[in-house]
Amino acid sequence: MKAKAVDIGREEGAPSQDRKTALGQALRHRILSMELAPGASLDEVALAEEFGLSRPPVRELMRQMAAEGYIELEANRAARVASMNYDSLRNYFLAAPLIYVATTKLAAMHANQPEIDGLKRIQERFRATVEGNVVDERVLQNDQFHYAIGKMAHNPYLLPSLCRLLIDHARLGKTFYQPRDERMEAELSEAVQQHEDIIDAIQRRDAEAAGEIVRAHVYLARRNMASYVAPEGVAVPIEF
Repeated sequence: MKAKAVDIGREEGAPSQDRKTALGQALRHRILSMELAPGASLDEVALAEEFGLSRPPVRELMRQMAAEGYIELEANRAARVASMNYDSLRNYFLAAPLIYVATTKLAAMHANQPEIDGLKRIQERFRATVEGNVVDERVLQNDQFHYAIGKMAHNPYLLPSLCRLLIDHARLGKTFYQPRDERMEAELSEAVQQHEDIIDAIQRRDAEAAGEIVRAHVYLARRNMASYVAPEGVAVPIEF
């Protein structure tokens, strides 16, 4: 995916706006997939050279992505990938049920059939990544699934909050989407089925059912996401 974005930006005669778009797509992908770690510095000069851009459009994109929550900007310091510290993670886990339930219930109330059909196509791609064991694509397709639901809610106040939430959901999701044992494998399969059940509830216009399913979906993922914050310690034998 990253190589594709670079190819678009390097196309002979490609206008600057296309190259800027390609850079934005590549940076978002690298951040969501954790190719760029939380807190990592971003080299504006290297990015400008990679995508054939001058510094001003790169800086403009950095400001845009900072407003979206992907990047942190401070005076006299290089731009950095948004950090994931104690406060941000605590706030994520506090807000996630609220935002996901609200947007999913509203989607069940307001989604039109073309939007539901689009959600089904995203789910087909998500299921394929689970069956094909493609971890980064699992994360990105799950991100697209919940973003599509956010758009289907048709609420301009909730969508920005959901988009910010999804950045850390994707990064934390690297843990959930790399199951290490049979329990985690079973929970991943359950998450796939929950997506199907959410679509069904939205299709039936059953807002309460949609909200309850996505609430269970959030808490299913939460247990394994938390292992990012509190991983198992290294076993060290003690000799007497």
